[in-house]
Amino acid sequence: MKNKTFNRYYLFSCLCVLGLSYYPLSMGVRVVTDMIANGSVAKENYPKYIIPYTPISVAIIVGVLLMPLFIRFFKKYAFVGGAFFATGIFFAVEWLFEQKVVVSTAETVTKLEDWQMYMCYIPPEGWGETVTTYKTQTAVDILMGDYSPAFKLHFYIISIVLIITILNCLYGFGQMIKSGDMKRFKSLIMQSVCSLVFLGLCILACFTAFWRDGSIRVSPLSASLMTVFFVLLGVTVGVFLGSFLLEKRKSVSVLIPAISSSVMTFLMYIAEMFLLNGHLYSFGSGFLFDGLPVIVFAPIDLLVILSSGGITALLLAHLTVGNDN
Repeated sequence: MKNKTFNRYYLFSCLCVLGLSYYPLSMGVRVVTDMIANGSVAKENYPKYIIPYTPISVAIIVGVLLMPLFIRFFKKYAFVGGAFFATGIFFAVEWLFEQKVVVSTAETVTKLEDWQMYMCYIPPEGWGETVTTYKTQTAVDILMGDYSPAFKLHFYIISIVLIITILNCLYGFGQMIKSGDMKRFKSLIMQSVCSLVFLGLCILACFTAFWRDGSIRVSPLSASLMTVFFVLLGVTVGVFLGSFLLEKRKSVSVLIPAISSSVMTFLMYIAEMFLLNGHLYSFGSGFLFDGLPVIVFAPIDLLVILSSGGITALLLAHLTVGNDN
C-alpha cells in the first residue's frame, strides 16, 4: 500500500515540477536552438534571467526524477544525496550556459555571464542606455570586459536556497510516505509555503525587478517588496534548518535556525552590495533609511536582518511547543 501511495506521489511530484518548469525550460531550449542555428543569440531574442532559473529547473527536475533511487540507497540521508547531486547539476548547467552561450548586439558580441551582469546594472526598460550615476561603469565598459564575478553571489544564494528547500519538501514528504513517520509533517508544510511564496517573489522579480527604475532610492512599493523578499529568504532557510531540529531542545531547535535566518539575510545584503559597487538600495530618507557611519547599512536594513531571525524564531517556537528538554 505504501509503495502504491509513494508511486502516485512520485508521479505527481514529477508532473508538478515539469509543469512549473515549463517557462525556464522553454527559455533554455530557445537559446540553445538559436545558438545551433546562428552561433549566437540576438539581444532582442534573449529571454531575461535564463540564468540562473533554467539551471535551477534542470537541477530540481533531476533531483526529483532520482528521488526513488536516492531513497532506496541512501535511506534517511536521501535528501542529502539528492541535494548535493542536484546542486552539482545546477553549477554544471550554469557554467555551460555562461561560457558557451553568446549574446550579440549591433555593437558587440559577449558571453552570457557578461551579458547577465550588464542587465543587472541597468533598469529593465533601460537596456542599451548608460548606467545611472551611482554606478562606476557604463554598459559599454561592462560588455568590453570590466567584469567582476562577485555580482553572481546573489544569483547563487537564491539558486541554492530554492534547490535545497524545494527538494527538502519533496523528499521529506516522500520519505514520510515510505516510513509512516509524521513528525516532520507540520514543518514540511511550513517549509512548502515559505518556498513557494519565495519562488513566487523570485518570478515576480524576474519580470518586474520589483519596479525599480534604476535609481538607488527606490519607491515605497519596491522597498516593501524588497523587504519581504529579504526577510522571506532568511525565513525559508531558517525553517529549512528547523525542520531537522524539531526533536532538540528549544535553545537549539529555535535559536540556531533564527540566527541562521538573520545570517542568510545579511549575506543577501552583502551580495547586493557587491552588485551595486559598495552601495545598497535606499528605501527612503531620514535617519531610519540613511547609511550609518563607517558601515553602509541603514537602521532599516539592520531591522530587516533582525526581523528575519525573529519571525523564524516565532514560527519554530510554535512547532516545538512543549519541547523544553
